[in-house]
Amino acid sequence: MPPRTVLTQRQKRLGSELRRMRTTAGMSAEYAAGLLGVDRSRISNMESGLRAINPERLRTLACNCGCTEEKYVDALAEMAEPSETGWWERYRGSLPQGMLDISETEATAVRLRGANTVHIPGLLQTSAHAMAIFRAVVPPLPEHEVALRLALRSQRQQVITGGNPTPYVAVIHEAALRMQFGGPEVTQAQLQYLLEVSEWDNVNVLVIPFSHGAFPGAGHSVVYTEGPVPQLDTVQVDNSHGPLFLHADGQLAKYRAQLDLLEDLALSAERSGDVIRQIAQQL
Repeated sequence: MPPRTVLTQRQKRLGSELRRMRTTAGMSAEYAAGLLGVDRSRISNMESGLRAINPERLRTLACNCGCTEEKYVDALAEMAEPSETGWWERYRGSLPQGMLDISETEATAVRLRGANTVHIPGLLQTSAHAMAIFRAVVPPLPEHEVALRLALRSQRQQVITGGNPTPYVAVIHEAALRMQFGGPEVTQAQLQYLLEVSEWDNVNVLVIPFSHGAFPGAGHSVVYTEGPVPQLDTVQVDNSHGPLFLHADGQLAKYRAQLDLLEDLALSAERSGDVIRQIAQQL
């Protein structure tokens, strides 16, 4: 098969894990190529995600690299298995790759944690709130692209609303609750929806009020997706040019600590609900 021309975040991640496994063991690419019966360039392409590696070869590499963490190797082997086409693939060629990567990363997570300071988290947005955000971008989006983004966001939300919903902890600053995207009526409906979802068993909405002062990570949104094993956790940081995915050990440790601090700083779920109700009543 020819090399892939479009790489997903999951394919890149598997490749980076292969490289980390090999280099941690002090194994050269030439030795790995001989071990797996492929040429040297094939190893480079596997480690960049351009070419697939089958589960059998992956397990051979792991064994010879001295990787004895069975759950980690099993998780990598599962990533290497040919998988059914995800629902997000129907948007390929119509929406940016980053949006599809977000959808796939969320869909494969076993737990989600996030922190937002200006926007309501995408997984918790109403359609009207999301539409107001999409229509506020520069340059303006054509209406058909707004519709596509709304459809994608709605399907993304099934990760917490569908069968076997993923646990989700959302830390939201009071500033995000008071931003009136779409006007007072849309904002009030959005806050009422937050109160509704906060009653679900799998969703925990925590509010940081203005009165709690400074907090780490102010100014940007963060989503921490927990994988089947801690080594496969991923951090997604939003910026104006699309999502940035981080997974180095130091980065994961930093954002775990940051989210721990934010959750400790936030109000309890009950008191958070009171704040949301109070703001909704003021509109």
